[in-house]
Amino acid sequence: MVVPYRHEPFTDFTVEENRKEYQEALDYVKGQLGQEYPLIINGEKVFTDDKTVSENPANKKEIVGYVSKCSQELAEKAMQAADEAFKTWKKWDPAARANILFRASAMIRRRKHEFSAWLTYEAGKPWKEADADTAEAIDFLEYYARQMLRLKDGIEINSRDGEFNRFNYIPLGVGVTISPWNFAFAIMAGTTVGPMVAGNTIVLKPAKTTPVIAYKFMEVLLEAGLPKGVVNYIPGSSAEMGDYVVDHPRTRFINFTGSKAVGLHIAERAAKVQEGQIWMKRMISEMGGKDTIIVDNDADLDLAAESIVYSAFGFSGQKCSACSRAVIHQDVYDEVLEKVVAQTKELTVGPTYKDNSNFMGPVNDQAAFDKVLDYVEIGKKEGKLMTGGEGDNSEGYFVQPTVFADVDPKARIMQEEIFGPVVAFSKAKDFDELIEIANNTEYGLTGAVISNNRDHLEQAREDFHVGNLYFNRGCTAAIVGYHPFGGFNMSGTDSKAGGPDYLLHFLQPKTVSDMY
Repeated sequence: MVVPYRHEPFTDFTVEENRKEYQEALDYVKGQLGQEYPLIINGEKVFTDDKTVSENPANKKEIVGYVSKCSQELAEKAMQAADEAFKTWKKWDPAARANILFRASAMIRRRKHEFSAWLTYEAGKPWKEADADTAEAIDFLEYYARQMLRLKDGIEINSRDGEFNRFNYIPLGVGVTISPWNFAFAIMAGTTVGPMVAGNTIVLKPAKTTPVIAYKFMEVLLEAGLPKGVVNYIPGSSAEMGDYVVDHPRTRFINFTGSKAVGLHIAERAAKVQEGQIWMKRMISEMGGKDTIIVDNDADLDLAAESIVYSAFGFSGQKCSACSRAVIHQDVYDEVLEKVVAQTKELTVGPTYKDNSNFMGPVNDQAAFDKVLDYVEIGKKEGKLMTGGEGDNSEGYFVQPTVFADVDPKARIMQEEIFGPVVAFSKAKDFDELIEIANNTEYGLTGAVISNNRDHLEQAREDFHVGNLYFNRGCTAAIVGYHPFGGFNMSGTDSKAGGPDYLLHFLQPKTVSDMY
């Protein structure tokens, strides 16, 4: 029997004891900052002279760690190790593979605040956001382990007289996981262990700004009993070794989360068959969004404002699901805008590693800081700046939460992914136009409808073309097993992470017919 899955609860930081424990974890992690970290290839530590410097984005003078960079030569060794490990790993009892994830999740749960503290230092996450990231990582391990137990015996198919038929799933081979920095623990862990528990072996290339948390996860996997070579940790340059492992003839699939531009680059390279390659590589990708909350004239306007604010500015808007577009019915437009601006002005911005007083921390790095402020300047030409629009990178990379009003639906800040704390407001005359505007981007990841009109909600259920649609709540905060996550169009392959068919992307079905 498969034990039912229940998602990891979030920490209540209004409780003094929880705040004290998190502060103790921050103090502990602070004492670990500035260390050197190796690659892990075939279970062995490999130090290189060339290092990635991981900095605290809230205090850029503070070094989180110095992480060895992988070269092409070492990437080849990692590929060979993964290829060799696959020969035995694929034959493991799926229940034994799942047990490694159960052990790893228990280990992380016991050290939950410690892992979250690393996220606060390396990714600049506020306590609540870091805690949710770690909880989601635990959820992915628990959920995918249970999904593998459900798939391990295959699916019953028909047999007939003189014939017994079986339909089973087998793993693909060596996969490349390329993980993002915004959910540096959760998505990195999920995109690694999902294909891994299915029997594949992995070369893991974590995001360049958050490689330390990925190393800490590797330590847990190895301590939990993962055999050598099953997961190989190879941070490094995309140009030098990222393309190399994508192109490699032994690569069977690429599991990618990141920008549209990089995702399309990888898909193009993966489509080319290399010498010695005898399969078409699978591409599993999540590439971002331009997500809309629509509010009609029969909505709870306080709920609408609250939903827009936390969806737009949670983790500084650095979520592919973040609300960067608010499309409001003309009858309630001014009132919703006024409420959102008032709530936004109350948000605090500052370092999150010092205490839990700030709602927003920094953006990711100097490049992110520059990009967001460039879009602010574009927004000033395309709409009316209501609040925010300022940044300060003297200590860390801090950008004030920004609201633009009266923006044309086709404007750049309504069409292009900013990936920062910026939301643009547009007006619509009726519900049909609300839906039309919501669907007018090249993305289709998340969206939300705030309305008490059931006819409108049912219309949106059919016509709002996104992979994750929410009614009367924000458009962020999908929970593993509850809200399988992935989007349409240029948002990726809609692989539905944390969903019941996710592991099937990393398996191939085999039919065996036995005559008797």
